[in-house]
Amino acid sequence: MRVLITGAGGQVGRALLESAPGEVQILGQTHKELDIVDARAVVARVAEIRPDAIVNAAAYTAVDRAQAESELARRINTEGARNLAKAAAEVGARLIHLSTDFVFGGNSSTPYRPDSPTGPLNVYGLTKRDGEDAVLRTLPDKALVLRTAWVYSAMGSNFVRTMLRVMRSNGAVRVVTDQVGTPTSARSVAEAIWKIVALPELNGVHHWTDAGVASWYDFAVAIAEEAAQLRLVSPQVCVAPITTHQYPTAALRPKFSVLDCSSLAALRTNPVHWRMRLRGVLGEMKDG
Repeated sequence: MRVLITGAGGQVGRALLESAPGEVQILGQTHKELDIVDARAVVARVAEIRPDAIVNAAAYTAVDRAQAESELARRINTEGARNLAKAAAEVGARLIHLSTDFVFGGNSSTPYRPDSPTGPLNVYGLTKRDGEDAVLRTLPDKALVLRTAWVYSAMGSNFVRTMLRVMRSNGAVRVVTDQVGTPTSARSVAEAIWKIVALPELNGVHHWTDAGVASWYDFAVAIAEEAAQLRLVSPQVCVAPITTHQYPTAALRPKFSVLDCSSLAALRTNPVHWRMRLRGVLGEMKDG
């Protein structure tokens, strides 16, 4: 099987390349190698490669900056997704499109199901929701939208690396405690995607995160504790809880964005608890 991965330089893209099954022929494309906003380039590259499946891990993910760069976010997250779906349709390829918990408004008190009504609070969530719609309308029978949440890895720009940097430099950090979701390692998402690739009958919208629930404050406390065990930060680091009101940002965030992942029971894999995944990622940082 031949699989084209867009956004191969990002967190999930890298994890996909590192965890690919041996029988799969991978063709990873970074943003520099293939800009999904360029419709002609996308059609030409997909026609040249003729993949059996495309995994779209390319996205504009700077949530706060997207408020001021809404057109760029729309071009990448919505039009780029549509370009890939159209190119996939021309060669009969399947498209697995990565999306986000931020398509939801955060008013629920129970995990969001794939068919729960969306209601994005910010430009990033809106453009990702519109990208989902574009993919599903363009490629209704051969597209799968996979929503995930709070993704991090040992590389790139993410919450874990930011927390470690601030903890080391300041010895203390203030983190919001009234936004709840599920931290998810990029490796976990990649492993789920490869299982999805092996199940061509799956389509539609699905969710995948690690197991468990946490606030950003809970996540930061766990980072401090686990990192101290590995001597990545001082054991005296102070993590202080604050409210969203005390930490205003350009983009509103959902207060609750836990995802119900039960629709992917066909993967025959139970998600690992987020704290166990965190321990593994911090171990990578220690070894690296």
